[in-house]
Amino acid sequence: MNDKLRLGWIGTGVMGHAMAGHLLASGYPLTVYNRTKARAEGLLACGARWADTPQEVARNSDVVFSIVGYPRDVEEVMLGEQGALSGLAEGGILCDMTTSSPELARRIAEAAVAKGCISLDAPVTGGDIGAREARLSIFVGGDKEAFERVRPCFEVMGKTILHCGDSGSGQKAKLANQVAIAGVMFSVCESMLFAQEAGLDVKQWLELVVPGGAGSVAMGTLGRRLLGCDYAPGFFVDHFVKDLGLCLEECKRMGLVLPGLALAEQIYRMAQAQGHGKDGTQVLLQVLAELSGKQWRAHA
Repeated sequence: MNDKLRLGWIGTGVMGHAMAGHLLASGYPLTVYNRTKARAEGLLACGARWADTPQEVARNSDVVFSIVGYPRDVEEVMLGEQGALSGLAEGGILCDMTTSSPELARRIAEAAVAKGCISLDAPVTGGDIGAREARLSIFVGGDKEAFERVRPCFEVMGKTILHCGDSGSGQKAKLANQVAIAGVMFSVCESMLFAQEAGLDVKQWLELVVPGGAGSVAMGTLGRRLLGCDYAPGFFVDHFVKDLGLCLEECKRMGLVLPGLALAEQIYRMAQAQGHGKDGTQVLLQVLAELSGKQWRAHA
């Protein structure tokens, strides 16, 4: 008899499909929902059960995970008329892994408590590669006892898991991470553009820099993609613009001025306006090149 938690999963996009797949492969009974059923077919072929609504997912689950696009999507799948909370039995747990608003995370937690349930906010970082290789970092906010109950599931999906505090703390920790990533992406793209325009062998230069003090995970992964002008999304520009907007909202609330963050948000909005919303965040390099009337070239 399978005594593992019955899990529900809402959102089978770039990261969600891989994350849910790890849980399924670990033997957890899994019920899934996605707005486009075709994107869940791989999970269904491996034994997951399909549900027509988030509510139906919750009716068949002890814990419901979600990783969707925007805060409005989180609110709909969690608190909507056919949202997960409406179908969750008393004692059940909601766990949103979308990067979303700390204030929304607190509202979901309050609504869950009113129904005798619990909510965790657990956004992740690590991108598509981290999701596929089950080595995400997971920032968790909410009830500590519920966190410990769900921890075995987190450990299937990630390598670094931190309970950050009460409801909304996971989201705050992830937004701080996004502030850091915004700066790192500038350093990767600006340095590679400088190397190209200075007439260096960019590929050799990158291999020299990556292991050193100026290197980073982003430089080692996205930098190498950029050598081939690969703008495929590990993380969408559209979603990064959303994240940076959330960061700026929190800055306003805290009375905090972060000029680098504000500049990053403006440049990524520019990328979005130029039609790069569905590209990966590394497309920043192309946008920066165009600002100087230059062209980024492939470096085989």
